Amino acid sequence: MPVRIVTDSSACLPDSIIEDLDITVIDLHMMNRGDDRSTSGLSSLELVACYARQLERGGDEGVLALHLSKELSSTWSNAVAAAAVFDDDMVRVIDTNCIGMGLGAAAMAAATMAQNGATLEDCYKAAVSTLERSRMWLYVHRIDELRKSGRLSATTSLMSTALAMRPIMHLKDGRLDVAAKTRTPSKALAKIVELVGAYADTTPLFIAIQQHEARETAKHLQLQLEEALPDGTTFMAVDMDPVLAVHSGPGAIAVSAVQADESELSTDEDE
Repeated sequence: MPVRIVTDSSACLPDSIIEDLDITVIDLHMMNRGDDRSTSGLSSLELVACYARQLERGGDEGVLALHLSKELSSTWSNAVAAAAVFDDDMVRVIDTNCIGMGLGAAAMAAATMAQNGATLEDCYKAAVSTLERSRMWLYVHRIDELRKSGRLSATTSLMSTALAMRPIMHLKDGRLDVAAKTRTPSKALAKIVELVGAYADTTPLFIAIQQHEARETAKHLQLQLEEALPDGTTFMAVDMDPVLAVHSGPGAIAVSAVQADESELSTDEDE
């Protein structure tokens, strides 16, 4: 049996890909308290149970675990504790510093390698390479949810509210930080196109657009990106995971971009 790949629902992977690549996805927790909703990470006990089941399925090949950034959840630290229960590094946990479909793309890369009979080490390298080539930008229609969750600094929250700004966030060292400040939704989308285009330069990208109650806006953004990005760029549109949507709020759009592997580009050009 191949190496088993485990991730959590923050990866926003579509069901069809989960099934095709045989990826195990554990749902993060969402709690309802009246009108308020909150979230929590996965516990060590939950993760031990999951990893044990996957080791049974994969035999001696091992488990590769990819979870959302340790700066955004306790899940990673609990995963490390869970992995320590098993002997001989049979469970490897990656410090991803990532969330959303950048995380999903890394799980996809590792799972593809696993299906081709790769070792745990090779699956690990494929995932890490994908993460290193990944970037994410998040547009929120309003900042209330991020402010309430504590994932936005008080200074950024105050400035955005007082100046009616619509910040575009990105991940910096696993934390959400401001990449740009705009004043209207249309300017925000144009800025995202600019930022993604600058990251691409002349290199094709894999683009995953994740949205929460912003389907038409996401379609419009994809059209703009298709015009701006290099030939060979591929696109995927997915719904934002409910746990992420709680913090991002209605109207949120995230764009995850992964640069094509240079070795693959070289091979294609040689052919």
